[in-house]
Amino acid sequence: MSHLSDAIGPVTRDDASAILLQRLEGGVMLVGAVLLYAWLGQSWLVFALLFLAPDLAMLAYLRSTALGTLAYNLVHTYVAPALLALLGLVIGPVAFGLAAIWVAHIGIDRLLGYGLKHRSGFHQTHLGPIGKGRHRGQAT
Repeated sequence: MSHLSDAIGPVTRDDASAILLQRLEGGVMLVGAVLLYAWLGQSWLVFALLFLAPDLAMLAYLRSTALGTLAYNLVHTYVAPALLALLGLVIGPVAFGLAAIWVAHIGIDRLLGYGLKHRSGFHQTHLGPIGKGRHRGQAT
C-alpha cells in the first residue's frame, strides 16, 4: 500500500477537521508543557537534552515494523507521561519535569503532523502521511 487512503480509505472533510483539531491540541499541549516546565524552574539544559529522547523508540524499527510501530506509539501517547506525573506525587518534582518534557515532545510532534504510526509503514500516521509517504504518487 503506497498511500494512507489505500490503507484506511479516502480522507474526508470530517477527517481533515479532526486532524486539524488534533494538531491544534498538540500545540496547546506543547505550550502548556513548556509553561509548566518554566514554572517548575528546572534545568533548560535537561529539557534540551531530553526533548527528542522519545524518538529513540524509532530504533525498534531496526528489529521490525511491528515492533517499531508498537514502541513508537507507546512513547508517543499522553498516557505514559501522565503516569509519570502521577508518580511525581510520590517521588517528587523531577518526575513532573520529565513528564512536561515528554508532553512537550508529543505536542510538537502532533502540531507538526507526526502522528501515531500505522503498521503499513513508518510514513503512515493517524494524522496522515509524513515524509516520503506524503509525496508518493505525486508527479515529479
